[in-house]
Amino acid sequence: MINIILKFKNLLKLLIFIPIIFYFGKRSYLAYDEGFYALQARWILEKGNWTIPLWFDEYMLDRTIGLQFLMAKSQEIFGRNIFWAYLPTTIASIIMLFITFKLHEELIGKKFAFVSPLILSTTYIWFDYSHLATQDIIFSSLVTIGIFSLTKIKSKNNNLYILLFGIWIGLAFMMKTFLVAIPILSLLPYLFFKKNLFLTKFFWLGLLIGFIPYFIWTLSIDPYLDQNIILHLFEKFAALSNKNTFTNPFYYYFWNIPITFLPWSLFSIIGIIFHKSENKDQKFILIFLPLTFILSISIFSTKTPYYPLQISSILTLNSFLGIKYLFNSKIYKSIFIFITSKIIPLFLISTACTYYFFFKNITSLSSKESTYLFIGLILFGLSWSFIKNKTSFKSLLIVLIMGPYLLTSFLLGSGLFTDRSREFRETMEYVLSLDIVKNQKIKVDKSGIDYDNIQSHSKIIKISLLTPNLGDSFNTINDLNPGEIAWSSESAYKDINNKSYEILYKNNTLKPWRLIIKK
Repeated sequence: MINIILKFKNLLKLLIFIPIIFYFGKRSYLAYDEGFYALQARWILEKGNWTIPLWFDEYMLDRTIGLQFLMAKSQEIFGRNIFWAYLPTTIASIIMLFITFKLHEELIGKKFAFVSPLILSTTYIWFDYSHLATQDIIFSSLVTIGIFSLTKIKSKNNNLYILLFGIWIGLAFMMKTFLVAIPILSLLPYLFFKKNLFLTKFFWLGLLIGFIPYFIWTLSIDPYLDQNIILHLFEKFAALSNKNTFTNPFYYYFWNIPITFLPWSLFSIIGIIFHKSENKDQKFILIFLPLTFILSISIFSTKTPYYPLQISSILTLNSFLGIKYLFNSKIYKSIFIFITSKIIPLFLISTACTYYFFFKNITSLSSKESTYLFIGLILFGLSWSFIKNKTSFKSLLIVLIMGPYLLTSFLLGSGLFTDRSREFRETMEYVLSLDIVKNQKIKVDKSGIDYDNIQSHSKIIKISLLTPNLGDSFNTINDLNPGEIAWSSESAYKDINNKSYEILYKNNTLKPWRLIIKK
């Protein structure tokens, strides 16, 4: 009977994650980057080309086909539905939470190990990207598996974890290519003490197994190219290494990580600075790894908010240690309790009320989104206001996690992190309901795609995704046959004889794109 109760208790723990992982309402993509990958996955299914990433009828050779392949395969198995396109990301998110749990057990202890994945799931950056159909969570989960397997290697006899440490490298390369070098470089000081693993056959076997998907892909794509795909991928890496639109100052991550890792940033910083440990594994993984990693990505020219996702599990463990340090501190505990139970709740509740009663009508959020955001912030503030000076450590953890948990649950339920192009989706639903458009193939005028205009480019990605019967692209509008419908931009349309074409639909949401028919 006790065993049954314990199993039921463990099941309840798993059910806690459902409101912050799964969303079953209407969805829509952002154009960059998930919409781009989703469109390429669509072309895999429609054109049967599982080898070459496409942009309409052109080859796109600046990335691998790893994520697009997974999205297409998921939809091929379970159905052509946007929900299933997110399945690879969802699975990777669950794996990352589980590995975070195991890392806590390995580096800190089994007690309160369940807290760390809960903290991770309520950090802004992880919550955001766990609901994006991009490579980043998959790549980060592979990096986390690599870190965990490394901590489990105690001798040359730990063959399973040595094999696993080899495997993750190749799989991660298939996801983000040369970016895999950053976590490896960050682990070099730690690898120095584990150098015997490079002398084992299981590491090299794992490395070979991990690269099998890439080897198969590069051999299958090679006959179509004038040079090996690795050279095309290196060109993209070289472009990112030099000054570009994503270039930011060296100090970028010193302010960006604390913001994107909210609400646990301060606790994580305190954990890194103040936690003392004689355990070599704990010291290197929890302290030196995040510092060397941040230094490495700060040197790299391209800087984005999602690069630190790779160490978000480690930052999470430090958040737990930071909370523990503050709770046990005779100097800082009273300040910690005062700020978390008074200042932060006051700030959250006042912010929520100010927004909801004075500014909600001037934002693009729907009534549902605004209401859910308001309730989430209020519940967050009220939860933390229950923290007391005499609260036990276990109770403190429950209350601290409850606030962000309720907020993220309401945010997911609102659709803000899933129906990201809601207004665009609703406009397209209306357009496609028009009798003249129903069941008609709609082509795309490629001459109207301005790659330097991010807004125009992003909109044609979303339009193409939301067009159920997407036809072929054509090079000039004059290639359109009588009776055919197409998406054409204002720049292309103004150069033609207006008497030969009729505009079926245009509005500011779709601008500069408009739906036309050739008479």
